[in-house]
Amino acid sequence: MILEGSYPYVRGGVSSWTHGYIQAFPECEFVLWVIGADSESRGKFKYELPPNVVEVREVFLNDAFVMTNEKKKIPRFTAEEKDEFLNLLRFKDPDWPTIFESAARGSLDPTAFLTSELFLNEINTLCETRYLYIPYSDLYHTMRSMLLPLLYLLVQDIPYADIYHTAVTGYGGILGSIGAWKNKKPFVVTEHGIYSREREEEVIRAGWVKPHLKDLWIDLFAMFSRCAYIRAQRVTALFGSAGQIQGQLGCSAEKRRVIGNGIRTEVFGAIPRKEPDGTVDIGAVVRIAQIKDIKTMIYAFAELKNSVSDVRLHILGDVDDEEYSDECKRLTEYLGVSGIAFVGNVDVSKYMTKLDFSILTSISEGQPLALLESMAAGLPVVSTDVGACRELIEGGKGDNLGDCGIVCPPMDAESLASAMKRLCLSPQLREKMGQIGKARTAAYYNYGKMVEAYKNLYAEVSGRW
Repeated sequence: MILEGSYPYVRGGVSSWTHGYIQAFPECEFVLWVIGADSESRGKFKYELPPNVVEVREVFLNDAFVMTNEKKKIPRFTAEEKDEFLNLLRFKDPDWPTIFESAARGSLDPTAFLTSELFLNEINTLCETRYLYIPYSDLYHTMRSMLLPLLYLLVQDIPYADIYHTAVTGYGGILGSIGAWKNKKPFVVTEHGIYSREREEEVIRAGWVKPHLKDLWIDLFAMFSRCAYIRAQRVTALFGSAGQIQGQLGCSAEKRRVIGNGIRTEVFGAIPRKEPDGTVDIGAVVRIAQIKDIKTMIYAFAELKNSVSDVRLHILGDVDDEEYSDECKRLTEYLGVSGIAFVGNVDVSKYMTKLDFSILTSISEGQPLALLESMAAGLPVVSTDVGACRELIEGGKGDNLGDCGIVCPPMDAESLASAMKRLCLSPQLREKMGQIGKARTAAYYNYGKMVEAYKNLYAEVSGRW
C-alpha cells in the first residue's frame, strides 16, 4: 500500500480509510511504502499499526535535497534514454519503462543529472523560447526543486508485493508504477480526490511558487497522474463524476471503476444523541489545512453568532498546516467571536454525543468520511458543494429518501451562516434530516460492500480470491 502525506503520520480522511482498510483484510500482509515531506517525521506514527502490517518503508522527499554527487558521476544514457529524459523534462509523458530501466541499471544519479549537459541545455532552451523575461536562476532552481524529489524516488529500493495499491496518483503513483514494472505485478490506483486538480488548486493559491512559474508545477503534477493512469491495471474513483474527470485527464474507460466509501454504520448508528441543554453544538471533523477552508467556517460562525447566541463550534482534528492553524486562531481573536473550540485529535465517535449537527467547508473533497460518519450517527450536515457532498446529502439516482442536510456554495460565509441558522432554530428539522442520513448510509454506504468490491477488483487484476 503506497501512501503520500497521510497514513500513518496524520489522522483524517485517507488515513482513517487506510487504517480500516488494512484491518478489513486480515488474510493479507501489507507492506506500507509511505512518502513523507520531512524526515523528522520518521517513525512518528499517529496510529498503532495493525498486526498484518509486516513492514513500513519510509521515503522522505526532503532527503533528496541533501544528496551529493561525491563521485562526480556523469550520466551515461543511450540515445533512446536521452530522448525520454527530454520528454520527462518537458512533462510530455516519457516512455516510463525506459526511465525505470535507466534508474534500475544505475545510469541515473539525481544530482549528476541536474548538472548534466542534457538538463542545462533544456533550461537554456526554455529561457530562450518560453520564458524570455524570467531570470535564469529562477527557472533553474524551480526546475531543480521540482525534479530532484522525482529523481530521488526513481532510485529507491523497491519492496516486493503481489499487488501494488496506491491511494494517490502523485509521487505515490510513480512508486506504484515502478514496483509493478520491476516485479511484473498488478498496479491499482484508488483516488479519494482528483490529485492533479487538487495540486493545481494548491499551486494557484500558493505563495511559495513564483507566479510566472506556476504552470510548470501544474504540468508536473498532471504528468504524475497520467503516469499512474497509464501504468495501472485499474483506477477507482469514489463517485461517478470523479471517474469522468479521470477519463478527461487520460485514464481509459476500461480501467475505471467506481467504488464508494463505506463505513461501519452499526457502530456510528449506535451513538446516542445529545440531550438538549439549551445550546446548539456544531462539530467540524477536519484536518486544519487550507483546502478545508477553516477561515470561511470561522467567518460564517461569527455571522451566525449575530443572530443565535447559544451556539458553539467544535473543530476536531489534527493540525496539517501549523502556519494556517495559527492564522485561524488569530482570526478568531480578531473577530472577537466566542464559542469556538479547537479540540484537536479526539475519539470522534465519542465526541459526537456532544453535537447537534456537523459542518464541512472544504473547497475540494472526494467523498468525505466526516460527512458519512455524521450521517450514520444521525447528525444532519451542512456542507459546501464539492466532490460527492451534494450526492451524499440529497441522494443519488434512485434514492428518494430526501435531504439529510444543506448544501452551500464554497467560500460563501453568508450562505453557510444561513444554513447553520436554519438548523439551529429547528430541532424538528435536525431530527428529520438526521434520520434520513442514518437511512441513507445504511442503504448505500455499507463497509462490507466496499470491502467486497475491492476483493473483486483484486481478483480481476491478479486472478486470486
